[in-house]
Amino acid sequence: MASIYENIIRPLLFRMEPEQAHDRGRTLLMTMGKVPGLCPMYRRYNQVRSDKPVRLFGLDFPNRVGLAAGMDKDGEFARAVEALGFGHAEVGTVTPQGQPGNPRPRLFRFPQYGSLVNRMGFNNKGAEAMLHSLEKSYPKGKRGMPVGVNIGKAKATPLDKAVEDYLSCFRTLADQADYFTINISSPNTQGLRELQSKAYLRELLVALRDENKAHAKKLGHEPHPLLLKIAPDLSFPEIDLILEVLLDLEYSGVIATNTTIARPEGFPSSETGGLSGGEFIRRRSTEVVNYIYRATSGKLPIVGVGGIDSPESAGEKLDAGASLVQIYTGWVYRGPFFARELAKALRARDNDWV
Repeated sequence: MASIYENIIRPLLFRMEPEQAHDRGRTLLMTMGKVPGLCPMYRRYNQVRSDKPVRLFGLDFPNRVGLAAGMDKDGEFARAVEALGFGHAEVGTVTPQGQPGNPRPRLFRFPQYGSLVNRMGFNNKGAEAMLHSLEKSYPKGKRGMPVGVNIGKAKATPLDKAVEDYLSCFRTLADQADYFTINISSPNTQGLRELQSKAYLRELLVALRDENKAHAKKLGHEPHPLLLKIAPDLSFPEIDLILEVLLDLEYSGVIATNTTIARPEGFPSSETGGLSGGEFIRRRSTEVVNYIYRATSGKLPIVGVGGIDSPESAGEKLDAGASLVQIYTGWVYRGPFFARELAKALRARDNDWV
């Protein structure tokens, strides 16, 4: 199946403008989720369940492979994602109201590097639209895998008002999220990465922690797991500051990493935006994963993201200290059944360690 995709289907898709190809894929996955019996049939073939579910921050993951945020921006096709072999999906990034994102073109392929560059800018339909989509297409309580909601601030919201955007998204989607990821590391919303700094970080994370606890107490259940997604371009002292706050506030984990604004030597384009996929981001994200693992003595669960395009590169993230991995660009280049391939390899790896 992989060879059919890489030799026949991918060349056809790559003749399209990248965002057009993404929109076609989105439509196909949404349709797949609506056809009676289709997802269960695919799930029987693709879903790889570990001998014991991977239990992390109070959730059970059928396998270690997740879909990173950015692919399913509005929570429209998570059912199909599960049927294709993933063990979790992260939807978003979502903002309180819908916004168009940055002008097109804003997504670029670099096949010689196995990379993408994007400057999408949190284009999405808004939190209410995501809520309705998840309720209708893949509701909580009727899922075969966890769904995380990745939340952000609107482009027009100044940094000193950003906290309310994150709280608004949390309040709207709390009943449908299995966990939340706070995205303060995308390079494509001007100023967003400043929220990783000491001037803003603690205020934001305290507000979300307190809102999470209050919501849980009101409904009589455990608080949602809260994760923070960080940039690969931070220095180690900057990462230390973030880790100190996360541990102090008892956050559930960290996602390492988002896309990078750096470029490998000789990169053939000056297009701005975040680089994903390929050797360059693979090495840096693995370095960050391992630094976090060592700096926290393994006390903070890590989801490893960046440059995963093979079982070997996925295993590298786990060896560095990650408990789960997420893919995005690797799925674009390797095809719809790539998650199944990774999950099978990582399950075999887990069994070898037993």
